[in-house]
Amino acid sequence: MESAEDQGLDATPTRRAALTVKDIARAAEVSPMTVSRVLSGGKNVRPALREHVEQVIADLGYHRNENARSLRPGQRSGLVGVLITNIGNPYYAGVVQGIEQVVGATGRRILVATTNEDGDLERQLLSDFLGRQVEGLIVVPVGQDGERFAAARRNDVPLVLASRTVASVAADAVLIDDVRGAHEATTLMLEAGHRRIAFLGNKVSVSTGQRRLRGFRGAFADHGSVPDEDLVVLGLQDTATAETAMRELLGTPDRPTAVFAANNRISIGAIRAIAKATADGSLETPPHLSAFDSFDFADMAPIPLSVIDHDPSELGRVAARMLLSRMDGSADGAAPRLVELPVHLVHH
Repeated sequence: MESAEDQGLDATPTRRAALTVKDIARAAEVSPMTVSRVLSGGKNVRPALREHVEQVIADLGYHRNENARSLRPGQRSGLVGVLITNIGNPYYAGVVQGIEQVVGATGRRILVATTNEDGDLERQLLSDFLGRQVEGLIVVPVGQDGERFAAARRNDVPLVLASRTVASVAADAVLIDDVRGAHEATTLMLEAGHRRIAFLGNKVSVSTGQRRLRGFRGAFADHGSVPDEDLVVLGLQDTATAETAMRELLGTPDRPTAVFAANNRISIGAIRAIAKATADGSLETPPHLSAFDSFDFADMAPIPLSVIDHDPSELGRVAARMLLSRMDGSADGAAPRLVELPVHLVHH
């Protein structure tokens, strides 16, 4: 019978020597080939069957061990896994830079992967990181499925959530002061006389979107009013969907006079739509835009613009310090910690 090491699998200490792909297949009542395909990413396996096998593997507490042959017993990998949602977004590049500065100073290296807001890919990448024996994880989570982090918790791998939280996961987290930033920016627009203010946001399952929408609504409430729900557009994932949403709002008879954009990708899409409508003459007076997160050439935007700014590199540095304090034991026994970093308004 092949050993767990031969199969590239890692087990809990009490069962490490016995587990093989055949054992998992027997427990899941599937073929060893199906288990191998699931462990390799789940291609050519029906989604329901893949989820069943993944659940059996999770219940047993095992994961692929890519370092089984290279690490000696008791040797640490010196690796920290970092999961972000979009490497093409300069914001997350700044977060990674901050993490690397702090982690690299300890002699460790970071492994970076991108989920592209795909929950299934997030689960697979987490499994891959555990298989490479990472000493800790920093994750920008995709949604609210806390079960994806169960294997990390079972294996006592420290976890820090960055920029977003997952309600069911008790872990350290570092966030931006989303609520206050959105509240202050919206308040300024209301005090400038704007009442028809659009909100362009991302998925409701993303905690930052929820928090920024709460700050937006709170500013209206403090002024004894409510936003026009026809101007609240959610589920925008990129610049293209944001541009389409903004163009449609500009085409309405009673168009918004101001816009709150919940992140930098949405802001760029909104600016494109506004600039095109201004250039073709269909829009005489561009709306004021309040943008959460800065972006390249914000100071050159062809419309009135305010940016709710902060330092993504600092978010990365804080997340890394929190993780290292768990890894070195200095935060042992401490309850999950939450840090909210400040924001400030910049007018262009």
